[in-house]
Amino acid sequence: MRNKNFTILVIEDNDNDLLLIMRAWRQLGVNNPIQIVTSGEDAIAYLKGIGEYADRSVYPYPSFITTDLKMPGGDGLLVLEHLKSNPEWAVIPTAVLSASMDLDDIKKSYMLGASSYHLKPAAYDELRNLLKALYDYWLMCEVPQVDETGKQLRTESAGKLGDRYAQPLKATYQ
Repeated sequence: MRNKNFTILVIEDNDNDLLLIMRAWRQLGVNNPIQIVTSGEDAIAYLKGIGEYADRSVYPYPSFITTDLKMPGGDGLLVLEHLKSNPEWAVIPTAVLSASMDLDDIKKSYMLGASSYHLKPAAYDELRNLLKALYDYWLMCEVPQVDETGKQLRTESAGKLGDRYAQPLKATYQ
């Protein structure tokens, strides 16, 4: 992620899994802000910056997302679909962490833009190793630049390879 000031958004409804995920991130030395929401609908509200998530100084745009799939109140596929439908959000690296081994869940996740799909490990050490691998991998990747709140900066594509891909005149998120 090359950006040292990034925010992780964890979308997880299971309290035990959430506790283990948070413990693993912190044991790995991840000191970046980690925001938590427990449903797909809350994740979408967070991304839009509406309701309780309106204050971007408290709820900055995420630079990396992990999401469960099967949750009440909007599942992970709804989140992926929403991310994919908004070009400004579609570039956020998003890893699915699910207990589902259903081939259709895996396929649909990738079709909707998931960066990766991982089965939730049964053992804590395996979970920590998985999160370390994800964190280390994304730290090495180049990703779009963001401002101090996490909002992506506009780029100038005129005369460049990306010139044929128009950018929205105004960001579609607040």
